[in-house]
Amino acid sequence: MSKYEISTIGEGQIRLTCFKGERLMSAHQLRMTAACSEANVAGLLSQLGRRAAWASVMPRGELADRVINEFRGVGVDVSNVVIKPDGRVALYFMEPGEYPMPAKVVYDREHTPFRSVTSADLNWDDMLDTELVFVTGITAALTRNTAEVVTEFVARAADRGVRIALDVNHRSLLWDTGRAREVLEPIARRSSIVFCSRRDGEAVFGVRARGQDACSALRELFGVPTVVSTDQVDGVYLSDETRGDRTFEVTRVPVLDRPGAGDSFVAGTLHGFLAGDVAQGIRYGQRTSAFALTHYGDLTRLSPSELDIPTTTDIVR
Repeated sequence: MSKYEISTIGEGQIRLTCFKGERLMSAHQLRMTAACSEANVAGLLSQLGRRAAWASVMPRGELADRVINEFRGVGVDVSNVVIKPDGRVALYFMEPGEYPMPAKVVYDREHTPFRSVTSADLNWDDMLDTELVFVTGITAALTRNTAEVVTEFVARAADRGVRIALDVNHRSLLWDTGRAREVLEPIARRSSIVFCSRRDGEAVFGVRARGQDACSALRELFGVPTVVSTDQVDGVYLSDETRGDRTFEVTRVPVLDRPGAGDSFVAGTLHGFLAGDVAQGIRYGQRTSAFALTHYGDLTRLSPSELDIPTTTDIVR
C-alpha cells in the first residue's frame, strides 16, 4: 500500500481580505487566512479520511508556521515542506466585490523561497509514494523553476506508474495563455483526470465550444480517460472513457466567501475518483464547494458525515 493516497506541491500563502463593502485603497482592517490551492485540496481530502501530503518551500517564521499549521491541523502530512532560513511568505489581497463590482485580487508573491525551488530541494521518493499526484496550473505559472518542478513531478510519477490529476486553473495575472498551454498541455496528456473550466479550455487550449461539447472536445484533445469541466453556474460536465458523457445541474447558493470553493469541488471529485466512482465524486464536489461558499477561509472544514446532510436552512439538532 502506498504511504499516501494523494501527494501535491504548491506555495503556501497568507490571504488578506477586505471586509465586504470596503476597498483595499481605504480599508482599515483585513481578515487573515492561510491559503494554497493544492494544500486546500489535500486538506479537505484528509478530513474525508484520505492520506494526503503537501510539499512546499517556506521561510522560517511565524507567518509560515501559521500556514503550515492550518493544513497540519486537519491531518495533512507536511513533512515534505522545506524550511529555508531566510525569505518572506507570499501574500495576496482580495476585495470580495459585490454586484456590479467584481472581486479583485492583488498578488504580492515576488522574492519568496518557493519561486526558486529546484529539484534538489525535494524528497521525491517520499512525495511519489502515493496513489495519485495532483498538480495545478497556479504553481506552474509562478516561475520557470516552479514550472520545471511541476513538470518533473509529473514525469517522475508517470515513470513509476502513479496516476496524475491536473487542475488547469489558469490565472491570467500570473502568465499568458501561450506559455500556459506550452507547459500544461504535455502534463494534461499524461494525466488520468483533468479539471478544466469551459473558459480555460477556450483561453488556453483554443476549444471554442460550450457545455458538454467543450468537455468532450478537451478529452479528445488530451487523449485522457477523464475530463471534468465547469461553466460557472451553467453546469458541470463529465467526459469519461467508460462512463461516457454526463451533465450535472448546478444549484445557486448564497456566497459568503468565494476563494477555495473550486478547490473544494476538485477535492470532492477526487474523493470519488479515488474510490472508483468519479460521477459520485462530482456530486460530492458540488456539495463540498457549496459548503465552502458559506464560510470564511480558503480551506473548507468538513466532516465525512456532512456530505450526506440534507440541504436545509434549519438547525441540525
